[in-house]
Amino acid sequence: MFGGGMGIYLCSPKTDKTSEDDENAELRYGLSAMQGWRDSMEDAHKAILNVDKNTSTSIFGIFDGHGGKLVAKFCAKHLHQEVLKSEAYAKGDLKASLEYSFLRMDEMMKGASGWKELQSLEETSSQLDKLDFQGPIYGSTAVVALIRGNKLFVANAGDSRCIMSRRGEAVNLSIDHKPNLEHERKRIESAGGFVHGGRVNGSLNLTRAIGDMEFKGRPDLPPDKQVVTCCPDVVEVDLGPGDEFIVLACDGIWDVMSSQAVVDFVKSRLPTVCAPTIVTIILSQTKTLSSLCEEILDYCLSPTTRQQEGCDNMSIIIVQPKQSGVAASSSTD
Repeated sequence: MFGGGMGIYLCSPKTDKTSEDDENAELRYGLSAMQGWRDSMEDAHKAILNVDKNTSTSIFGIFDGHGGKLVAKFCAKHLHQEVLKSEAYAKGDLKASLEYSFLRMDEMMKGASGWKELQSLEETSSQLDKLDFQGPIYGSTAVVALIRGNKLFVANAGDSRCIMSRRGEAVNLSIDHKPNLEHERKRIESAGGFVHGGRVNGSLNLTRAIGDMEFKGRPDLPPDKQVVTCCPDVVEVDLGPGDEFIVLACDGIWDVMSSQAVVDFVKSRLPTVCAPTIVTIILSQTKTLSSLCEEILDYCLSPTTRQQEGCDNMSIIIVQPKQSGVAASSSTD
């Protein structure tokens, strides 16, 4: 089963982590990803500051593959490029540019050229039998945050999630697209599908994804009306002084921790930023955002495989605006 099935577990988890930090004048971020108990790593991520050299625009994305890793890797490679190429982006319509980029991922994976591109991302031939010119029968979630100035846009398809800490309170900026949501179930049934055992057609445990072409076979219906759609929900937020940090993560994190638990975890470990002192200087040199991400991965990792929670691949990005964030909130407390 794809999308949250038991999968194949290792005898011991792979706890090596891929981590990085970076910053510019407006933002700092840290990220980390870990394979964990799963027999392969199917997550991918993207974090680019100043993705557009003409504007202060940054983009962050988490892509959680199911049934294979190629669609997640494809999205990490191409989605931000399609945002920048869109006519909507040139006109300043960032919401529409994100919607366009999600649709483009499905379009680009179809046909012979799409097959060759996916093939180029594969180190082995293990997944190529699941490909044809109609596109892959496995897929990936996508949650993407686009930030320009004080404007934040979050696009989501699937059950990865983006949240924000606003004065210590968790604010969900995306909806987990699950079959138990009434509006998702209605679309599935209207397209000829069904929900059984909490899964789409008894197979997929999420209702929106990039790829998964076997659920998108109705040529008489537009992309947003298919059994499974790649069309994202997009949320626009004006960032203010109380908005401390943003977190994007795959469901390997959210299956273990609630949105508020993640906010509490991160905020309790962020150094308090106020007037510079020798203590805050030392903390800023040793406590990176990626190290906080790594702590969350270790916290979520299950000691055994007796349950599914804590046994999935895990990826997380923390983004902290420099002019709002903890610095602003602590200085006004």
